[in-house]
Amino acid sequence: MQFEIRKYHPTDLTALYKICLLTGNSGKDATELFSDSDLLGHFYAAPYAVFEPEICFVVTNNNKPCGYIIGTKDSQKFFEKCEVEWFPILRTRYPVRDVNDKSWDARIIKRIHEGHKVKPELVNFPAHLHIDLLPETQGQGIGRQLMDVFINELKNENVPALHLEVGKANPGAIKFYEKLGFEMIKEYEFSIAFGMSLK
Repeated sequence: MQFEIRKYHPTDLTALYKICLLTGNSGKDATELFSDSDLLGHFYAAPYAVFEPEICFVVTNNNKPCGYIIGTKDSQKFFEKCEVEWFPILRTRYPVRDVNDKSWDARIIKRIHEGHKVKPELVNFPAHLHIDLLPETQGQGIGRQLMDVFINELKNENVPALHLEVGKANPGAIKFYEKLGFEMIKEYEFSIAFGMSLK
């Protein structure tokens, strides 16, 4: 296997959608959970690549994307941009589902209509990220390398701190972030927020 980490290119967008779906169930394949295979990527992947491609990185295996790290330097500004330039078209395309619809599609559509909000406890950690790796890429130190590249990029931009959220159903990821030096900020019902100072 020939792994390489490189800057995101717009031609990678389709691959980002695919990887997001293939890792969308707490790191496992979420394909069977969605009737619309693009929904997860619409919310968790594409807007980062479109709005802040300069801090998005892709890992390839023999030139084929098999993982990524994406994020934003300033969550508040990013969320505001999504509200104006990203969500309106999706809200038209995906009307709110019936309140009794508990499908995964309905969950993401609900989130699209609710939009993003910065949680008060995360205000001092303005940057945030999402990292997803296909199984073939895991356990080989690639995740750590991606994190190093991303964090160095943030430091070069004088970003003071970074946060991320991880689902409680993904203990491997929790361990990974703790090993990297992230500290727990707050525990929620289904997830945990971790933060790291970059100063």
